[in-house]
Amino acid sequence: MTRISVLGGTGYAGAAIVREAARRGHEVTAFSRRPAEAPVAGVRYVTGSVLDPDVLAQAFDGAEVVLETISPRGDMADRVDGLIEELITLARESGARLGVLGGASSLLVEPGGPRLLDLSEPPAEVRPEIEVGLRKLDTLRAAEEGLDWFYLSPPAEFGAWVPSVATGAYRLSDDVLLKDEDGRSEISAADLAIAVVDEIEHPSHHRRRFHVAH
Repeated sequence: MTRISVLGGTGYAGAAIVREAARRGHEVTAFSRRPAEAPVAGVRYVTGSVLDPDVLAQAFDGAEVVLETISPRGDMADRVDGLIEELITLARESGARLGVLGGASSLLVEPGGPRLLDLSEPPAEVRPEIEVGLRKLDTLRAAEEGLDWFYLSPPAEFGAWVPSVATGAYRLSDDVLLKDEDGRSEISAADLAIAVVDEIEHPSHHRRRFHVAH
């Protein structure tokens, strides 16, 4: 059993990770600004903003793994850019492993590049979210050696608006975008959660980014 804190634990990806981790018997605490609509039995829910230092400190208190799954969009678009530095500091002080759910834009479309971001100009409304994800990855890569972290890039198509069936399986990559035989890059939240909890139970991406898709 691992003590896991999930920041954004009632969101699309975060809630799925909470469910999967609890299903496997881990001790899970979910942090979010709003109460869970469908609480998972055995999970402790903390309502509050991670922008509150006291709430953020609670997330690391006794946790072995802290996962950040917060989407920098909507009313959080301009508010989480500096959060990664605080997470790194708290993870280093507490000894917790830090996991970050980032974006797909930095993935390479083929070995050696280019990046997915380099092939098209994203809409202006999503550009800030993409840039936050890029900065998170760069900041983690520059962190001192004593910090154990992983950064998960989801597929190019991932979110509550993407119809995707849970299969109970996933494929792994490091920096190269995965596509299926129809050219789609997608995964369900449930299957991404399986990959995250697999990484927690069997750590294999120390101080590395990895990518999952169907």
